[in-house]
Amino acid sequence: MPEQTAGTALDTEELRSTIAEILDVDPSEVTDTADFKEDLDVDSLLALEILVTLERKYQVKMEESNLQLMRSFKVVHDLLAEKLAA
Repeated sequence: MPEQTAGTALDTEELRSTIAEILDVDPSEVTDTADFKEDLDVDSLLALEILVTLERKYQVKMEESNLQLMRSFKVVHDLLAEKLAA
């Protein structure tokens, strides 16, 4: 796994809190495996808001095609970590 600099390190709990804030839920509800659509009632508009917020916060470009993949915190974390490592 490539070593990340301090500027691009991905803080898992900070990401969890950011997503929880967008969804207006407690961070404890945003578990690694909770299905965004089934468990947290995320619709396409909220998914897009997550994508746009992460792009702005972490200064990365996420393809809209990733929206279909963004079904859980773990997937979002892995996608974002991959973008930051590139």
